[in-house]
Amino acid sequence: MIHELKDTSKVQSLFKGWEETLIYSCLQNVMGRVFVTDPDNPKSAMAFVGCFGFYAGEPDRELVENKPEGFVIMTPQNEEWASLIEDCFPSSKRVIRYAIKKDTQFDVEALKNKISELPEEYELKPIDSDIYDLCLENPVTRDFVSAFESKEKYLELGRGIVILKDGNIVSGASSYTRYKTGIEIEVDTAESERRKQLATIVCAALIVQCLEEGLYPSWDAQNMNSVRLAEKLGYEFSHEYVAYEVNSEDRTH
Repeated sequence: MIHELKDTSKVQSLFKGWEETLIYSCLQNVMGRVFVTDPDNPKSAMAFVGCFGFYAGEPDRELVENKPEGFVIMTPQNEEWASLIEDCFPSSKRVIRYAIKKDTQFDVEALKNKISELPEEYELKPIDSDIYDLCLENPVTRDFVSAFESKEKYLELGRGIVILKDGNIVSGASSYTRYKTGIEIEVDTAESERRKQLATIVCAALIVQCLEEGLYPSWDAQNMNSVRLAEKLGYEFSHEYVAYEVNSEDRTH
C-alpha cells in the first residue's frame, strides 16, 4: 500500500547526495509530496512534484507501479530502479537529461547587458495575478505556474517574468518549482518568436531578480539547446542522467 509521508526526515538519508532541487522542494515540505510503502521505517521513497518522480532507496515495484496519474517523468537513483521502471512500464521512453552545476557565480553586469537588448516592440513583465491567468490559457506557458497548487501559492512562493508583444506572452521564465533557498527555472518561447534571443533576455531578468532576493536560480536541461542557453547565461554543465517519460500521450506540452 502506498502512503504519503508527512515526516520527510524519515527519508532524508535515502536521497542523500542527490543534487536535485525538485527533491529539495519535497523534502523541505515547500511543495510536492513524498510517497513510501512503509511509513514507519521507509527503505524506499518517491519524491513527486510537477510531473517529476524521483525514486530512491531500495527498488520497490509497488511504488513504481502506483505512480501518480497522467504523464510522469520518472527519474531513477540507479540502474536497479531504472530496470524496474522499464519492467513496469515497457512502453516508457528512456531519455537523457542534463544536470547543470548548482554553484554558479553569475556575472550580474553581463546579465543586465543582455536584458537591455530587448527590442522596443516587446515588454518585460513579472508574473502577477493577471499574467498568472494568462499563463494558464496556453500549453506553452501553463508550466510556468501549474506545479503550484493555487494562484495564491504561486504569488507567494513563485517567481517569474514574461515577455509580452501586443498583449500576448511570447516568451517567459518562471519557477517550475520552489525550495527554501531558490527556484528551478522553466523557460519557453512561442515557436514564431524563437531565435530572437528572447529566452536569453527573459532568463537573465529572472536570474537577476532571484539574486537580488537571495534566491538561487537552479537550472536542469531537457536537451542540448537548453544546455547551450544555460551556458550563455553563465551556468556550467555537470553530467547526463537517465529518466523515463511514462504516459506521454497525456503530456500537454
